[in-house]
Amino acid sequence: MEKKFTILLAAALLPCFLSLASADEGTATYYTPPYTPSSCYGYEDKGTMIAAASDAIWDNRAACGRRYRVTCIGATNQVPYPCNGNSVDVTIVDYCPPPGCRATIDLSQEAFSAIANLDAGNIRISYKQI
Repeated sequence: MEKKFTILLAAALLPCFLSLASADEGTATYYTPPYTPSSCYGYEDKGTMIAAASDAIWDNRAACGRRYRVTCIGATNQVPYPCNGNSVDVTIVDYCPPPGCRATIDLSQEAFSAIANLDAGNIRISYKQI
């Protein structure tokens, strides 16, 4: 019976481990309103759970409309414990061009605050297209 339970438990947890293994890591910053116009949608309002893509994921505008699940995994600076343990789902609506772009994903202020302390300003993240 114990062996059967162990196998069932392992089978149940496998998708969780595969999901974590397939996430990429990078950094996130945030930007403040107004969120329009955007590179992808002009003056069309796409809400507040949005983000701008750096060259790492921009893919020559193909990133427009892609959705990502973003999770804070740690600090990049002196702000201790910036993460709150949550994840946020965002839609790419804009481009974060170099040299000003200092992150993989530039989240809206609302999306950033859903996963981390705004005082951190820049955080380590895992992210996965959904």
